[in-house]
Amino acid sequence: MVHTGGMSVERTSSQCMPLAIAMQIVYLHTAYEYSGDNFAWHFLSGMPYPQNLVTARDVEAIVKKNGATPATIAILDGVPCIGLDNEQLVRLAKLGSNARKTSRRDIPYIIAAGENGATTVSATMFFASKVGIPVFVTGGIGGVHRHGEQTMDISSDLTELGRTPVAVISAGVKSILDIPKTLEYLETQGVTVIAYRTNEFPAFFTETSGCQVPSRLDSPEECARLISRTQLKIDFLYVISHDISSSSSLVLSADANLNVGLGSGMLIAVPIPKEHAAYGHIIETAIQKALKEAMDNHVIGNAVTPFLLSRVNELTVGASLAANIALVKNNAYVGAKIAVALAHLRQNVPSASLTLSNAEETEVIPLEDPVNCHMVRSS
Repeated sequence: MVHTGGMSVERTSSQCMPLAIAMQIVYLHTAYEYSGDNFAWHFLSGMPYPQNLVTARDVEAIVKKNGATPATIAILDGVPCIGLDNEQLVRLAKLGSNARKTSRRDIPYIIAAGENGATTVSATMFFASKVGIPVFVTGGIGGVHRHGEQTMDISSDLTELGRTPVAVISAGVKSILDIPKTLEYLETQGVTVIAYRTNEFPAFFTETSGCQVPSRLDSPEECARLISRTQLKIDFLYVISHDISSSSSLVLSADANLNVGLGSGMLIAVPIPKEHAAYGHIIETAIQKALKEAMDNHVIGNAVTPFLLSRVNELTVGASLAANIALVKNNAYVGAKIAVALAHLRQNVPSASLTLSNAEETEVIPLEDPVNCHMVRSS
């Protein structure tokens, strides 16, 4: 490990990818083994300077105020940086669209070419997982584009959510996309989708989309518990029930440091604050106009989202940008609370224990003999 100012460049082997990790992140991992309150963040594509810099600083301030440690992620001069300092934040903000929009696909090229990359949700999740950061906040994730059944334009964010164990806090899917198809694709990828304090999946600029979600949670503690339980791996026993009445309770608690091995992430969708959702219908009208302009001008690929966000901001005379910034800050607040709750849960979780009622009707057997059995989890 090589220390360079406030960053630590990890070079464990010639075969390993070097990462520049901010010392506060390294400190949390070394001094406390793993605290869990690290919190990933990235610059938002389509947000102009200096609003992008002001928003980034505000987000980091919100995260710190609520007890978590922010780690803004980007690639600078070919080196993935986990936790940017102020000088790096300013540099990235001024680069704007000159910093290449970098998804997982682009990471090898950006590193090899020594270029600058503004990481998308997929790339940020990838880097966060490499250093053990469990929570990542963004404005909205990518998804299936409108008419995606014809164009096959589907964001790599969705695939990343299906294979990288990081919890993503967002205001849902960007409203320029096809939300129902995106939710179908997330189900196909095995991604847990949670709505925060609502029964409907939020639509970025508006609180509702008309799409019901399978699960709802109402507190940071509940979200943290879900993240922790998702990472459980109870591979040392199975609980077999024999004719136990419905009134019986089976409760199993285990060490949260174990890993369930699902390998997938989860999406926690937080609605935009009510006071900033008023312009939702105006923004939707602007989106429809911008979509037509994008088609007429043959805007394709990863240029679509920045074009649409910029054009919608112009058409709404800045209302969409103001709403975007508001929802990002709200997501940061919720995400920080979840990260801190997760850290507390992991630091204080008891040793593995099993509590059963009607125990005489239940037997415990090792994993090696998993015949006709089912797993029991605590409620």
